[in-house]
Order: sequence, then C-alpha cells, then structure tokens
Amino acid sequence: MTDRDVKQLGKGLAFSSPWIIGFAAFMLLPIILSFYYSLCDYSGLQPPMFVGISNYRELMSDPIFLKSVENSIQYALLVIPSSLILSLGLAMLLNVKMPGQAVFRTIIFLPSLVPIVASAMVWMWLYNGKFGMINHLLSKIGITGPSWLENPTWTLPALAVMYLWGVGYTVVIYLAGLQDVPRELYEAAEIDGAGIWRRLWHVTIPMLSPVIFFNLIMSIIWVLQVFDLPYIMTPNGGPARSTELMAVYLYDNAFRYVRMGYASAIAWIMLMMILALTGIAFWTSKRWVHYQGK
Repeated sequence: MTDRDVKQLGKGLAFSSPWIIGFAAFMLLPIILSFYYSLCDYSGLQPPMFVGISNYRELMSDPIFLKSVENSIQYALLVIPSSLILSLGLAMLLNVKMPGQAVFRTIIFLPSLVPIVASAMVWMWLYNGKFGMINHLLSKIGITGPSWLENPTWTLPALAVMYLWGVGYTVVIYLAGLQDVPRELYEAAEIDGAGIWRRLWHVTIPMLSPVIFFNLIMSIIWVLQVFDLPYIMTPNGGPARSTELMAVYLYDNAFRYVRMGYASAIAWIMLMMILALTGIAFWTSKRWVHYQGK
C-alpha cells in the first residue's frame, strides 16, 4: 500500500468515524455485553456473576418460556402467510387504473401511520365482549361473539387481525414491484390464451418473487420480535398466558423480575431462531425467487 493509499484510507476513516463510533458504542458494545450477561446472574443493580450456560439450561425447562416460544410460533404462522397474501392482493387491486386510485392507496396506507397505542385503544373497544362493534355486528346476523381479548382461544387470532390492519407498508412495496413488471409479458400471456389466474401464477408472482422474498424476511424479523401489541392489549401475558410472546417474557424478566442475565439469554435465543428461519428462507429462495436477467 502506497503513502497515497494510506492517506486516502485515513481520510475515509475520518469521514466515516462518526458512524463507526456510533455503531461501536450503541450497537456492537451492547451486543457483546448482552452475550456476556446471558452467561451471568445479573440483575442490573449488582455486578454480574458468571454462571456459564445456567440461564440457557433453565430456559429449556422453564414452562413459561416454552409457552412463549409456542405462542410466538403460532402467531407467526397466523400472521406471516396471511399478511403476505393480503398485502399482495391489495397491491394488485390498487394497481388497477380506476377513479380515485390515489385516495384508495392513501386509505390503505393510513393505518400504518397511526401510533400503536392509539390503534390499540381503538381495537380494544372493537374487541370488547359486551360493547364492542365487532360483536354488535355479529349479533345482527345471529352470532354471539366471544370475549376476544379474554378468551385464550381468540386472543392470538385477534392480535393477528390487528396486525393485518397495518399492512400498508408492505402494500406500498408490492406496488413498487408491480410497476417493474414488463407489460409485454402480460400481452404475450394474453396472446397465448392465459387467463387472469394463469397470468397471476406464471407472470406476476415470478416477477414479484424478489419482493415477496424481501417481505418474507422482514416479516420473520418483525413478527418474532413483536412486543407492543400484546403488551398493551393483553397485559401480563393475557388469559392463561395465551399472548405471552418471547419479547413480552423478555421484558418481564428484564424490568419486572430484574433478571437481566436471564432476559439476555432469551434475547439470544430469539436471535438464533430468527437467524435459523431467515437462513431456511435464503436456502429455499434458490428454487422460487427469480431475478430479471438470470
């Protein structure tokens, strides 16, 4: 490396030093410390005491943690496929030229801009077993609605429906992807006699597969870390701990039970689960994700 290269490297590091320092101080150091604390008995108030993998061993036999893992997986299975399908369907509808198209796009996107606490308050009223709008409408057709947030059978589906209400961001991403699908492919498919569903299956979905893959990865990351909705709408894990998700149990251990080391171990197990699922998604993507020009 010449003197000029060293000077250029020094200038580059100097210009990027604010980001490097910020990343090291607020990302890298907390990550390293959280892993160390996961191997310690640490309350956050006393010095950490190294205990090895005891926290991880305890988690494997902790019935509440195992219940939170089960709930998180069930919630992910409810939310991820339905959100991907719903957002894609809405994007395709909003991509059709029609009067008021911009208005409809705005309406679909608006719920994702509403603060989560305000949304939770509205949906808590809608889900009210006695006075909620949902049960009131169901009673009009002779159906007695359940207590959505008090019945363990219905709490996770109720939270999943609320998640679907805010798919506006995903719809916007799909809309951007639909703009890049060449019109010539649809015209060629029509000439070959392909109907709407065949054009969807053989043209739209393959061309959108990179966008679908991106939304799938982001959904895995978001859903397995969801905290705010269950914590606000069903405090203390909900009825029979039916909404005790991993992030909620992590928070409880860290700030209610003051077990920072135990909570750090939960965080690392969450990370491992997310990495494993995203790794599986990347491994399978070779079979169904198609990029233009390849």
